[in-house]
Formats: sequence, structure tokens, C-alpha cells
Amino acid sequence: MSRRRLLPLVLSLLLAGGVHAQQAESSIPPPRDVPYAGTMRLEIDATNLSQRIFRVKQTIPAQPGALTLLYPMWIPGGHTPRGAIDKVAGIEFWANGKRLDWKRDPLDVAAFHLTVPEGASEVVAKFDFLTPTAGNQGRIVMTPSMLNLQTISTVLYPAGYYARRIPVDMRVTYPSGWTAFTALHEDGRSGDTVDYEDVPLDILVDSPIYAGRHARNIDLTPAGSKVPVKLGVVADEAKYLETKPEQVKVHQAMVVQALKLFGAQHYDHYQFLFSLSGQMGGNGLEHQRSSENGMGTDYFTGWNEKTGFDDLLPHEFTHSWNGKYRRPADLWTPNYNVPMQDSLLWVYEGQTQYWGNVLAARSGMRPLQASIDDLALVAATYADNRPGLAWRNVQDTTNDPIIAARAPRAYRNYQMSEDYYSGGQMMWLEADALIRTRTGGKKSLDDFARAFFGINDGEWKQQATYTFDDVVATLNGVVAYDWATFLRDRMDGKTGLVGGIEASGWRLVYKDTPNAYAKANMRGGADYTYSLGLSLGGDGVIGDVRWDGPAFNAGLGSGTTVVAVNGQAYGKDVLDDAVKAAKDGKAPIELLVKEFDRFRTVKLDYRGGLRYPHLERIPGKPDTLSAIFAPRK
Repeated sequence: MSRRRLLPLVLSLLLAGGVHAQQAESSIPPPRDVPYAGTMRLEIDATNLSQRIFRVKQTIPAQPGALTLLYPMWIPGGHTPRGAIDKVAGIEFWANGKRLDWKRDPLDVAAFHLTVPEGASEVVAKFDFLTPTAGNQGRIVMTPSMLNLQTISTVLYPAGYYARRIPVDMRVTYPSGWTAFTALHEDGRSGDTVDYEDVPLDILVDSPIYAGRHARNIDLTPAGSKVPVKLGVVADEAKYLETKPEQVKVHQAMVVQALKLFGAQHYDHYQFLFSLSGQMGGNGLEHQRSSENGMGTDYFTGWNEKTGFDDLLPHEFTHSWNGKYRRPADLWTPNYNVPMQDSLLWVYEGQTQYWGNVLAARSGMRPLQASIDDLALVAATYADNRPGLAWRNVQDTTNDPIIAARAPRAYRNYQMSEDYYSGGQMMWLEADALIRTRTGGKKSLDDFARAFFGINDGEWKQQATYTFDDVVATLNGVVAYDWATFLRDRMDGKTGLVGGIEASGWRLVYKDTPNAYAKANMRGGADYTYSLGLSLGGDGVIGDVRWDGPAFNAGLGSGTTVVAVNGQAYGKDVLDDAVKAAKDGKAPIELLVKEFDRFRTVKLDYRGGLRYPHLERIPGKPDTLSAIFAPRK
């Protein structure tokens, strides 16, 4: 063998040997369903607002010998190993008053190996959790007025046990005078330090905290109910907490409509955690007895009666049933370092997306016309703005949380990104319409929701898992049909996703003005997705370009800045006029664009005029959609 051919072989053998050596070094005990001896004590100092640091101290019962501690990586609801281990610093371990050596596992960077000395009965762990100080480091979770403490990010736990078998006693010290909201009950207080109830690790990490200087807890408990539901709001300023009676009423109605839908409660109380901020990052993350929700400051004070509220709260509330109490079998794991699988996210997230929109309509949080307008935007996406469906299907997008970790993507319509949300929503609309049609309106997807998610009323400390076959069996219990083929054909790309629109008595059409809901949500930008094939921000920067659309075929790409239109400085009205003129004229639209430090002229030979999605009734066909959106009595 020549020397040139021998070298790669030697290198490959050396690399293989290194991998085998690393595998030999790795010795993380697998989780076992056995009790953990003792209770971990977790102390968190959340007072360093200026430098935005959580200081953590843990006291961990232990026996002499080898000990492996894990930092949670697979975050429930995140569907991907996104644990914020990059923000853990200054970690050290102590026992018998002496500092212990530790070593990070060579294959699993979230595992820490150490040796507990003879005579020691516990290990003390200390570390700083350095929250982002700028948006490019991640979501801001500490500001001068509020904080979001995600307990799963500030805890280590011993390997070798199911999370539900490890008891934890947590104490949190807050800035003086602040109010904290969480699903955890309090055991006591000492000054600004709150001692929370001892709970298993799985309940602790499913119980995040919002705290703030300006706070209000709004009662949403349905009349006559013994199970409290509260909306805990923290805001940048006290004025953003002000609400009108009719605003509170529709939020209360949303809770009532959810209980009518599912027919059971899987919590002893429910605490919405809600931030109204221009400083702390917005978010939406589900938990069984609470949810994290972040919106802008004008959620209440800038409320538009015609378009209503966002569907964030009903979406996350739905997850208490769909995703938390009942969750796909391959998304349940014994601890937070065993990989999860996302194959049924089109149920977990897709049907939650469906019910979140429906509950927003049924409660009046979103008026009927706004609900219809919003659905028109989703329908248009899957009718005319997902060229990516030519090369991948919605089922494959269940891998996107792991592939992309929710990072921004260029040409999203072509790459696609977690389309199991809205693609799933469209499929479940069609399923609902089909059930109603086949039963003459006597049954609906509501019956599936109650049968599937409404089991075991009052149970919340355990979870009930499900498989694809369980979904099919429950659907067949509502109405006999070939549901397995129905679901697989749509998720596997064999059948389109917009059949539910016409099945509901409506059709997708395009008009030369945006519908009211779309117009209210443009926020200074301009949407020419279904005409020129691009969208722009208020500064003229192109956000997305529809693959193989007019703009794309003319050579335009995402991130390009439109400077001028037909020789006139860019503005939405200027481009609108140019598109209208081109419809009846002979000259193409001429754009002056800037790409980095280069300018060039692009000609768009588009003659179709302005096109915006709307839904309109099909004459003579029953209006199933309005029935779906109607409140339950």
C-alpha cells in the first residue's frame, strides 16, 4: 500500500480509537425508577438585576464514591436539546468543607463526574447562571422591572434516577417588594426569600416563575369552580396592567370554553404567567399547571376591538391537556438528558394550534370575522406559499426543532420550518369538518378532544402517553372512517392540506386589499407574498422571497434592501401604486436595490396586481366553519 493511501487509514484508526476511548470513559448511570435517598435543597438568589445573574446553591444528598450530576438538556415543550448549559459558569462542588475535583463527560457535555469522599453525606454545588445581557445572546429574562426564572435552567440532578423520584426543596430570594407568580405553593417566607413546597424534580422544572415590580393577579376562575385559574401579569410599568371589564370577561370566557371542550382539569390550580414588556423577551411555553407567555406592553392598553387579542394564551392553556397531561409516547422520557422524539408533534402542536384559534373565537377573545381572516392567511400559506412541500412533507418538519433549534431561516417557504403547527391545524380543520358532515352535525372534533384529552379528571401528578394507533382508535370511536390513511396521507404529503376550507363551506380567494386582521398585524411592513412574491419590513428590507415566484426569478433574495421603485424612493404606497399600474401597463416594475455595499436595478415583469388572501362563503353549502367557531353553551 502506498504511503499516500496508508495515511488516511492510520488517521481513521486513530480517530476510531479515540472515539472508543471516549466511550470507555463515559460512565453515566442510566435512569432507574427507584427512590432517591434524601431531598435536594435548591437555593436561588434572583436579586442581581443590574448584572442579570442568578446565583445558585444546591445541597445534594450523596454517598461516598462516584457521582454524576446532570444539567437538563432536553427541555419539555422545546422538542430539542436546548438546555442553556452555555450560560452556566463558575461551577464548583464541595463536600466536608473541601472543594472537589470534577470532570465533564467527554461525550455528554451536560454531565459532571466527581468523587464523593469518605465520611461525606452530601455535596454542595455552586454556580452562576449568566442570563443574556443583549438580545444576540438569547432571550432577555431579567430586567429592572421583572424576571423569568425557568427552574429547569438552574438545577443539577443526580444521574441514575427518574426525575419524578428526586424530591427538591427550593428557596428563591427576590428583589425587595417584588411579587412572584408560579404554580408552586409556598411553605413559608423569610424576608424576601420564599420557601416553596417540596416537590419531585419533574414538577419543579415544570413550574417556572415570573416576578416583577409591577404585578397583578387576575382571577379567571369559572363561576362555581373549586379549581382556581389566575392570570399573573408583570409589566414594565404599572399603567400597562390596567384592564377593562370586557377584556377580563373574554379571558374568563376562554377558560370556560376550554373546560367545556375538554371536560376535565389536570391541575389543582392553574397560573398563567404573563409579561407585558418591551424589555424582557416574549415567549410562549407550556406547562401542566402554568404557562409562560410574553407579549408587548400594549396587550391591554392597545387592544383593537375589531381584531381582538392574540391566541397565545388559549394555545398554551390547551397544552395543559394536549402535550402535558397527555403527551406522545416518544416525547416522554424518564429524565431531561434522555433524547426525545418528535414524531407526533402534528398532534401535540398541530391540534393545539387548532384549538388555540378555536378557543380564541369561541370566547370572544378574537371576533368571528378576525378568526376567519386569520384562517385565510393560514389557508393561503398551504395553497400557494409552501413550495417546500415539493421536496419534503409536514411529517419531516417534526425534525425541525432538532435540525434548526428554532433559528431564523432564509427562504422559509422553501426550507419550511416546524410546519406541523399550521399544517397540522389545517389537517385538523378538515377532520373536524369531515366528522360533522358524516354525522349530520351531531358530532365533531370536540368529541375527540373530550374522549382523548379529558380523561381522569383531577389527575395531574402522572401523565398519560399515546401513540398514533391511540389517536386513530379514538377518532374511530367518534365516527368510523379510515383515519389512519386520512392522517398519514396529509402528513406524508400525499394529499393537500387545504381541503378543510371548502369542506367547511368556504373558499380561498384573493383581493386587492388585505383583510382587516392581516392589515392590523402588518406592523409597518408590507406583504406582497401572493403578488410579487416577497415581504418587506418597514425599512424596505426583504424578509422572505417566495421560491420560484416573480421576485425570486428576477434575482431577488432575502435580506436585500429595496431603495427605490421606478425611480422614486421606496415606500409601501409607492410600491402599491407601481404594482397596480403594472397590471394594466406595458412596462415592468423597476426596483433599485442594495445588497451589502452594492446597488443594482432589478426589473419585475409582474402583471397580476395586488393579491391578498380572504375567505368567502360558497353559496348553498352549509357553513360549518362558523359552527366550529361558535361558543359552546
